[in-house]
Amino acid sequence: MAKVALLIGISEYQEPTLAPLPNAVNDVEAMQRVLLNPEMGGFDDVKVLKNPQRQEMEDAIYNLCGDRQKEDLLLFYFSGHGITIGSGDFYFSSSITKKNKGTLVLPTAVAATSVHRYMNDSKSKRQVVILDCCFSAAFAKGLTTKDSGNIDLQQQLGGEGRAILTATTSTQYAFESDGLDLSIYTHYLVEGIEKGAADKDEDGLIAVDELHDYAKSKVQEASPAMTPELYYIKKGEPIILAKSPKDDPQLKYRKEVEKIALEDEGEISGVKRISLNVLRNNWGLSVDDTNAIEFEVFEPYRKRQEKLQTYEQALSEIKKYPPSPKDRNDLKYLQNILSLRDEDVAPIEQRVFAPKEIEYQRQQEAERLHQEQQNKKSSPDIQTRNFEFDSATITLKSSGFLGMGKKSCEINRSRGRAEFFAEELGNGVVLEMVEIPGGKFLMGSPESEEGRYDSESPQHTVTVQPFFMGKFPVTQAQWRAVAGFDKVNIDLNPDPSNFKGANRPVECVSWNDAVEFCARLSKKTGKIYRLPSEAEWEYACRAKTTTPFYCGETVTTDLANYRGTDWEYQGKTYPGNYAQGPKGEYRQQTTDVGKFSANPFGLFDMCGNVWEWCQDEWHKNYNNAPTDGSSWLVDNDNPSRLLRGGSWGNYPWFCRSADRGRLARDNWFNYVGFRVVVVRRRAS
Repeated sequence: MAKVALLIGISEYQEPTLAPLPNAVNDVEAMQRVLLNPEMGGFDDVKVLKNPQRQEMEDAIYNLCGDRQKEDLLLFYFSGHGITIGSGDFYFSSSITKKNKGTLVLPTAVAATSVHRYMNDSKSKRQVVILDCCFSAAFAKGLTTKDSGNIDLQQQLGGEGRAILTATTSTQYAFESDGLDLSIYTHYLVEGIEKGAADKDEDGLIAVDELHDYAKSKVQEASPAMTPELYYIKKGEPIILAKSPKDDPQLKYRKEVEKIALEDEGEISGVKRISLNVLRNNWGLSVDDTNAIEFEVFEPYRKRQEKLQTYEQALSEIKKYPPSPKDRNDLKYLQNILSLRDEDVAPIEQRVFAPKEIEYQRQQEAERLHQEQQNKKSSPDIQTRNFEFDSATITLKSSGFLGMGKKSCEINRSRGRAEFFAEELGNGVVLEMVEIPGGKFLMGSPESEEGRYDSESPQHTVTVQPFFMGKFPVTQAQWRAVAGFDKVNIDLNPDPSNFKGANRPVECVSWNDAVEFCARLSKKTGKIYRLPSEAEWEYACRAKTTTPFYCGETVTTDLANYRGTDWEYQGKTYPGNYAQGPKGEYRQQTTDVGKFSANPFGLFDMCGNVWEWCQDEWHKNYNNAPTDGSSWLVDNDNPSRLLRGGSWGNYPWFCRSADRGRLARDNWFNYVGFRVVVVRRRAS
């Protein structure tokens, strides 16, 4: 019943993209010390490899697993760079590991699959793998075990199984030093064995589970973003790795301090200090002994506080509020270096930014009031009147026993009321603008929403001021009228649309065309017309709803104009229905505006018919997006502009309230139109 270990540390690399890890060699030396100590690990043989080449590594791993008995305990430890390739397969780096144009040269590293095979072929029923490296959790992928019968082991030797201890999950970095002589995870593994602190049940034995739990708790205090994990491929009775002294006064004192540190987050109250002094005297410990123990126990808490203070200092260097996208990126970079989670830095940001936010809001309110005054002076009051409209919601119903049968949709119709004003464009053509109340909403889609894209993340709260929005997409009659107004910047084709009809939405218009339309209309009326911001558009579309569509969890072609039939293309079927909703018809063209029910704000055709231009530039996600409802304009040279709402030619998931499209600002198609907003508020 032998206990054997192989410890590999790679600190020096020929590959320039792999940073040196000077602590890796220290790691294996420290592990060797505690494993060979007869009062601790009590291992019979511990082989150490420092900066080996690939073949030497694989030979040693093969020899570790081969020629073993069922009762033997084998331990494999690795400290160095872990590498994953495109397939997700994991490799152990060696001192000669190379990359070619960023891609791993496979023969220069040891494949996890090879190690899996050697472990599976070994007769040993007790196997422990400890990995202190990046992407170390990826090693557990694909590792299986074969059942070769049970063995009877004495309690002090531990039970059977295969355990994998990893410093991080596969998406995190193993932080190498943090000011310690060892890697963080290994530092606390060694401490747990050397001090006996990992023996949580105080039975004089340290099992794999106990050692990992101890190290994990310490690591997450010092570096909260790291998440050490323990994987069991086959779990039997606990595997015992080391011994600890029983009834040792120093160990008992350490455990009491550990409890206090955990309960009080690294602080010792006056009453508990007195309690510790009593225990120190009862157990015959010196002040120097207990001070040394307390220093070690509270070390990770001190590390964490130092990191939090460093982050707070960085925040104080940011003078502008709200922080710019560059400032946010810089802070995120620092947060990653410090291994802090979002929940760690959030209270600091709230505390540091609170006075700046109050001042910012004060300035914004002053600017808002000033703008209102300017608007009142520059244009006449907008007089509104009521109108009523039909709205509809969809309820999904199931038939059969316990609702297991066919799904059906029930459309529930109701009447709504809103305020609007009418802009006379001449020759009997009117542009109706609906009043949209201000408010807050959650922009974007949850990860659970069917058909969503990553560009709809992260969800974030946006505050939108009141505004007026076109009741319909701009029609061809309205376009023709405004195209006859005085030119501002560019010429407009008075009849650009492919699908003709005065009351159909105008299409085949570019973003530049839509902006010229707004400029001519503003000049003619004295009001400020423009395209909606993306936030305003989604807020108006949702109309206080949170479901994928403003009508509910699904949509039907009875309520919107989109492609409601399946499409077979290159062996794949694109469905004409969404979620549990029904399929419908494919009209293959635009329809007159107002043909379908309005949303709860009284806006028509927000879902389908034509995509609608927004003012914003395209951004691939909502990181650092404005939260005040304004347009996201960073780079005026950005050629791509936002589209919203889906069209007659799209499948239903493109018509969701959160869906985002894009197109070059000078492009036009027969499925792209727009609607306008008025930014001036109604006078009180």
